[in-house]
Amino acid sequence: MADDDKGFSAEERAAMKEAAADKRKARSRAKKTPEEVRAEGEADLKAAIEKLSDGNDKALAVGLHELVTEVAPELVPRTYYGMPAWGKDGKVLCFFQPASKFKVRYGTFGFEPISQLDDGTMWPTAYALLELTPANRKQLTERIRLAVG
Repeated sequence: MADDDKGFSAEERAAMKEAAADKRKARSRAKKTPEEVRAEGEADLKAAIEKLSDGNDKALAVGLHELVTEVAPELVPRTYYGMPAWGKDGKVLCFFQPASKFKVRYGTFGFEPISQLDDGTMWPTAYALLELTPANRKQLTERIRLAVG
């Protein structure tokens, strides 16, 4: 959301810088072993979580990382616009957008187009999260498994 009609907001500019940094990291990892890529991605994801303010965003990010790692250990931790994310075949499959990132009231757990969520002619690709309850964990577990294919 632009601050005015002439340019990008501070949040948008920060997101573009984070995306560029993510792309540089991805290029530098192209010649590394899968183990090295996973280890570096895990470190980046944990650093992104540490940058979150203590509170709901951090708790959600930690819980989602535990859930994704448990449900789909084949997904590789990484960042996406500086946010926690998990990928497959070098592409982001799912991500967590903290509420604080764009100053909204809820975090978002979303899926990218490579996910296998297709269900007829309409399906959800993102979920607003205020907390990670057992019921939410169950629903997200099903969606993550489906998304991975």
